[in-house]
Amino acid sequence: MTPLLFIGAALTGGVGAALRYLVDLGIARVAGRRFPWGIFVVNLTGSFALGVVTAALPDQAFLLGAGLLGGYTTFSTAMLDTVALWRDGERRASAFNAVGMLLLGLLAAGLGLALGSLL
Repeated sequence: MTPLLFIGAALTGGVGAALRYLVDLGIARVAGRRFPWGIFVVNLTGSFALGVVTAALPDQAFLLGAGLLGGYTTFSTAMLDTVALWRDGERRASAFNAVGMLLLGLLAAGLGLALGSLL
């Protein structure tokens, strides 16, 4: 990896993290904070976008995938939200967050790969 590619990935990762914050904040304002819909949507849209990038722009997969989308998506926050829901007695919501994000994330990534292959 060249130093320029490293710097590019770090910068796009920062942009991705800022986008994650804005999307999460915007969705929470509309849907409320009882369930972590913002992070749920972030991870699904990020999975879809990563599928598209991987299939349609393989030369940009590191910069856009690991950088931008790596900063945008967040497994750690999703799992922290899942544990917090469980701890608060929201067992169904906790299970939906964990299992739903996994299954829907796989589906979103597959759809992104399919769309990216067509581009």
